[in-house]
Amino acid sequence: MKLHLFCIIGIIALSACTSQQPANNPILSVEGGQIQGIASNDSSVTVFKGVPYAAAPIGDLRWKAPQPVKAWDGVRIADTWGAAAMQNSGKATGDFYYKEFYAEGDPQFSEDCLYLNIWTPSNAVGQAEKKLPVAMWIHGGAYDHGYGYEITMDGDAWAKRGVILVTINYRVGIFGFLAHPELIAEDAQHSSGNYGTQDQIAALKWIKNNISQFGGDPSNITILGQSAGAASIKNLVSSPLSKELVSHAIIQSAGGIDEQVMPEQPLEEFADLCKQLMDENGLTDLQKMRAASADELLKIFNNKPAQLRFRPHYDGVVLNNNFTASTLDGSIADIPYMIGYCANDNPSMGAGIQRFATERKKQGSKPVYTYIFARPLPGDDAGSFHSSELWFMFHTLDRAWRPFTKADYRLADEMTDAWTNFAKTGNPNAPSSNNWKPYNPENDFTYVFDIE
Repeated sequence: MKLHLFCIIGIIALSACTSQQPANNPILSVEGGQIQGIASNDSSVTVFKGVPYAAAPIGDLRWKAPQPVKAWDGVRIADTWGAAAMQNSGKATGDFYYKEFYAEGDPQFSEDCLYLNIWTPSNAVGQAEKKLPVAMWIHGGAYDHGYGYEITMDGDAWAKRGVILVTINYRVGIFGFLAHPELIAEDAQHSSGNYGTQDQIAALKWIKNNISQFGGDPSNITILGQSAGAASIKNLVSSPLSKELVSHAIIQSAGGIDEQVMPEQPLEEFADLCKQLMDENGLTDLQKMRAASADELLKIFNNKPAQLRFRPHYDGVVLNNNFTASTLDGSIADIPYMIGYCANDNPSMGAGIQRFATERKKQGSKPVYTYIFARPLPGDDAGSFHSSELWFMFHTLDRAWRPFTKADYRLADEMTDAWTNFAKTGNPNAPSSNNWKPYNPENDFTYVFDIE
């Protein structure tokens, strides 16, 4: 993975963030100003890196809902990844995941992190009439780390299959999910603690409003994610602020009904616990909290009590209920779903996924396609571990240290085809195939991805 220097808009002149203007690439007009992409690794694909979708959440905007992107002058050359959200180094993930995903080093971390990346077929740029399907990917990372251009993540294979892929950064940890009585009091809707989720919704709305410039269809948007990213998908199909914007959803390794449920404590109780943490560290009012450095807040986060978990929370505005309750009462987005897990995910997520698919079938709703990723990855005895499918569904096996085989590359073709087919139509099968049947309790069909 190639690391880039990041320039903070409004602090460093735009000219310092741009390179020579790419030849022959159309200039687009999006929220904020004009933008121009660059050739991706595949010459048939154009990539737009580090596109701002909201104002930098710094200073007085720390712990506020995302605000409209600030305009820039001239043409912004989108050749540089935006900074990842403020977080700990990838080394904090432990030896196994560090070796797997982070060994090439960290990107720059910053609170100024609300950027997205777009891969689209080059012949679609500036062609609104193309109306290509669009997919928005949300990274995992336990809601406290990760970013939208990790080594596994790339959109070339998707764009070559006719699907525009968008990956996003959003606020994580104490920056994305802290609640506080003073934050509740200053908010017009008396909400607090869901800034990271609001970022995701803002990115989804940005896509809805701007993606036609890139050849995309704003009425055909699939959202997908893995682990905490998939839990985020469960939130977005439940939230009254976002569920109507989504055409299809893919949920990878976040369970189904009754699993990965958010804490039930009231918002006010959670806010009081956060206030106690801030007070104990000398940040006794909101002015001091916003004046504190990002490094100081990260240190507080790293030394917080284990039971205080910064993640999405019920606030009655962004989130009224959890995925389980929203499924059971039929209030989640009524769209096709693809949902599955890795064979060595711990604990096994199969039972909750089957319950979700069965409930959706009972309600007579759109189809649910279930899967298991069962390929034990070569190179060690870790098996089909949590996150192992990412190399395959993004078709980025050539970036891994593992000795993947020709059979693995065929499996990557199969999975990338299935994921992009689903983004196109809500059905993972090719037009001439019906191998992957929607889940039905009577046949208990779950598709198994393996090299066998």
